[in-house]
Amino acid sequence: MTDDAAQLARQSAYLDGIRALGRRTRLAGFVLSALGVLMVIAARYRVDSPQLLWGGVAVVAAGWGCFIYAVARRITWVRAHPFDPNG
Repeated sequence: MTDDAAQLARQSAYLDGIRALGRRTRLAGFVLSALGVLMVIAARYRVDSPQLLWGGVAVVAAGWGCFIYAVARRITWVRAHPFDPNG
């Protein structure tokens, strides 16, 4: 383990950059998933509407699609730009 402050700062900045990748997409996925779950709950217990139920399932699937896209994009970027301790 190195105690070089500059290297630790570069590594921290690299990790912060990775965490920032796809932040909006992940937030959109979370919002879509939450909205879809609310639609499914409303369809199941309040409205008793199969159209709203399947619409909610589709919205949840779209939210998970956003999550998967963000993770795949992050993995692709990290593989293309590995951390270089000498850089």
